[in-house]
Amino acid sequence: MPRYKAKVFNKIQVLILIGFLILLTIYSCTQETTRNSNISIANNHNVNGVISGELKQWHKITITFDGLNTSENSNPNPFRDYRLNVTFSHGNHIYTVPGYYAADGNAAETSADTGNKWQVNFMPDEVGEWNYVASFRQGRWIAVNDNLEAGKAIAFDGAKGSFIVTETDKNNPDFRSRGLLNYVGKHYLQFKGTGEYFLKGGANSPENFLAYYEFDNTQTDKHKYQPHERDWKPGDSLWQENKGKNIIGALNYLSSKGMNVVYFLTMNVKGDGDDVFPWISKNQRDRFDCSKLAQWEIVFSHMDKLGLMLHVVTQETENDQLLNWGRLGNLRQLYYRELIARFAHHPALIWNLGEENTNTTKQLKEFANYFHNHDPYNHPLVVHTYPSEQEKVYQPLLGDENFTGASLQMKKVNKTHTQTQKWIDESGKVGHKWFVGADEFGPAQVGVKPDKNDYWHDDVRKEGLWGNLMANGSGSEWYFGYKFPHNDLNCEDWRSRDHMWDLTRYALEFFHNYLPFWEMTDNDELVSNPDAYALAKIGEIYAIYLKNGGSTELEIPTGTYTIKWYNPRQGGKLENGSVNSITGSGLKSIGNPPSDNDKDWTVLIERNKNQNSQAETKKDLP
Repeated sequence: MPRYKAKVFNKIQVLILIGFLILLTIYSCTQETTRNSNISIANNHNVNGVISGELKQWHKITITFDGLNTSENSNPNPFRDYRLNVTFSHGNHIYTVPGYYAADGNAAETSADTGNKWQVNFMPDEVGEWNYVASFRQGRWIAVNDNLEAGKAIAFDGAKGSFIVTETDKNNPDFRSRGLLNYVGKHYLQFKGTGEYFLKGGANSPENFLAYYEFDNTQTDKHKYQPHERDWKPGDSLWQENKGKNIIGALNYLSSKGMNVVYFLTMNVKGDGDDVFPWISKNQRDRFDCSKLAQWEIVFSHMDKLGLMLHVVTQETENDQLLNWGRLGNLRQLYYRELIARFAHHPALIWNLGEENTNTTKQLKEFANYFHNHDPYNHPLVVHTYPSEQEKVYQPLLGDENFTGASLQMKKVNKTHTQTQKWIDESGKVGHKWFVGADEFGPAQVGVKPDKNDYWHDDVRKEGLWGNLMANGSGSEWYFGYKFPHNDLNCEDWRSRDHMWDLTRYALEFFHNYLPFWEMTDNDELVSNPDAYALAKIGEIYAIYLKNGGSTELEIPTGTYTIKWYNPRQGGKLENGSVNSITGSGLKSIGNPPSDNDKDWTVLIERNKNQNSQAETKKDLP
């Protein structure tokens, strides 16, 4: 009997031992796999993510996932070898949004380059309940692999949740009060929330705006924007206690002047400034600087609040062959993906494929297609090129659904009106209308001079600003050349062009306050003065710009029309000229301006409201 009991006991021991060995083997394999991957799975109490931000329509919502503990320098590469996509759904509204590695999730404040936080930014376009589900996969270069089943699912893959979105509580100028700025098949961009059409006016310089000394991993001998410290206000954005005052103040100033756009490069390696890049170094182009990009985001979010559109220029002529020898290779896709993941949620943003671009038509179309397929909001997209290359670059892009506009550089400012007309007309002919911005004015060394050198800015005001707008253009940005102080690379004080901002605002106010410009077309042939520009909704409303003053005759259909004058040099209210109204049909004189007959004036001519309108349009509406 005792011998039998001993045998039973030995069998039990064997079974326990076998079970223990199996568990030990599984544990060891798991640990070895983790070691080989140079990562560890974090203690995860928030497997479905932590939702932060204002849960409101058009606002930024961020979901932070606790996942793989890694670093900017780790292998596998967290930017290249992992892919986070989050699908958001609300009824038939479905968006797949790329996510990004965020170090400790607070890198703007901590300058961290390690951590286990992975984030996605989302801008909901509808109120109500939104659901989300995360896809998180690992594999070499999986970040630029669009195969949904590529690699293997890891960590928080499949995490899901929901949240309730309510209406925005913001007011103008905050873009979140107006919604996503959309291309809608017309010559003007339109806010999805309010239906308002957009005209731009703002800064094209300094192009290296992001070479700011308080951003992490950025040269400290470039931009400080010290004159704008006084424009920072208590409660405005900062990082690391007191960093960012000057750049935030500069944006405050520009917005206070009524401007609504800033043009900047996100990468100028080997370019004119060679001081802006999103990576951990200029030469390591598959690893991004988490803290620097998070600090950029603080600035960009402040721009949303101020109503300053992001004109994101992804490269310039000196480096448009830098990534994959100009092709849409892995490095370029990774760069584009990171920009989209971190910044595409901003409501007013234009992607620009390059300044003075030299990529081939095939390459440009591939780049545009990548943005179209990966930007969940399908932001407007343009390309900037040399004045002499416009025909070569733009003509083959006409009709391509992914290109929505042109970013014009003018060698001679007096060609702005005709060149704007050209691309407005050419794009209309192929049935895919472009918005056309005037984004740089020559001569290259001059641009827009400081006020102290050219207070009235006659040439750029008349030919550039009004020349573009009166040709159904979408507005202008001001480039500062390189000859005068506060130029395109070293501008520290936007007050150097204080009066230019005023002159720009006067033009924008006239268009927004008095014209249904989106229903009007350029009709210069209706006026007898060869130096005059005309916009018209024929039979209803006309705007005439007399760039050299004087008067003109206007061809009208039968009716009675009131005449008012607007001073483009002073802004303000409409004024009466020598003639208050015209009646009849055919060519009619509009009379003389209220004063300063030899200076530029804008004239508003409207059909008497109590008449039945028999409006016609000479051209297709924009």
